Amino acid sequence: MRTIRWENGVVVTVDQSLLPRRLAFISLRNPRQVVKALKGMKIRGAPLIGAAAALALAQTAYKLKGKPKEKVLSELYRTARLVKAARPTAVNLFNAVDYVLRKAEEYHSDRDFAQYVVDVCLGFVEADAEINRMLGIHGAKLISPKDRILTHCNAGALATVEYGTALGVIREAREQGKSISVLATETRPLLQGARLTAFELKRMGVPFKLITDSMVGYVMYKGLVDKVIVGADRILSSGHVINKIGTYTIAVLAGRHGIPFYVAAPTTTFDLETPLDRVIIEERDAKEVLEVQGIRIAPRGVEALNPAFDITPPELVSAIITEKGVVKAKPDRIRSLLAR
Repeated sequence: MRTIRWENGVVVTVDQSLLPRRLAFISLRNPRQVVKALKGMKIRGAPLIGAAAALALAQTAYKLKGKPKEKVLSELYRTARLVKAARPTAVNLFNAVDYVLRKAEEYHSDRDFAQYVVDVCLGFVEADAEINRMLGIHGAKLISPKDRILTHCNAGALATVEYGTALGVIREAREQGKSISVLATETRPLLQGARLTAFELKRMGVPFKLITDSMVGYVMYKGLVDKVIVGADRILSSGHVINKIGTYTIAVLAGRHGIPFYVAAPTTTFDLETPLDRVIIEERDAKEVLEVQGIRIAPRGVEALNPAFDITPPELVSAIITEKGVVKAKPDRIRSLLAR
């Protein structure tokens, strides 16, 4: 499923807040609407966030066709600041914006500069689909017939332009004829597993069962899991993986039970610059914990914590699956892979 597309200056994307009750597309006509959709989790998933960021910049350039380069650049940087403030943790957003701005700064030609920027942005988005297709092919090599795979949150087509990361590996393995099955965690507090991953797996025809987050230790203890595959929102040069809250817990349990723990993410998810102690973990509205789908489940006056992500240390990661191949979560291996 194509999750996001460009239609003559309008960004059309799935409103993920409505799933699984309704599959609906929304039309975002300017960068501010894109940012609002990002903050409201109508657009989510690290690669998709990066694509949306690129398209917000494309909207700015699209409306300035024929204008001088200096004017276009000035407005691009204004939009870049707006977009970068939308979500602090998923590095794909920052990498996408920086990539477009770098390409724009390097451009020297008589051709319409604004149209060039639009083409760069659209090229970035199109590349995401092919990147994740290749990631799935590499990852499927790690999957054996009859594997029972546990996944967390949603790292499927809905989290990317198309195809998916962790679910892309599962999709490719399935298409290769491997008879696999999946255990999907519900992923509190926003239930991306129950709402989105279950929706995708059902459409894919992959046998699966939904479990609560607190069942992970039990199903591993009972021998019901052969491998874990999750996505990522940021991977540091040290090999630390920042992903949806609950990932660290699953990695610890996988290590305790001797289960391979794989992370599937495109190279646009790597951050070679930020040290571990400078990573910002997004704290979201406590209502997301205190309510489910708008219905309060805790007594009035109760306070809640709501960190959206956690950090898994590299020693708990069996390998990282990328479009360039599979790599160990070690600094020298990561830098070597990215230099290809």
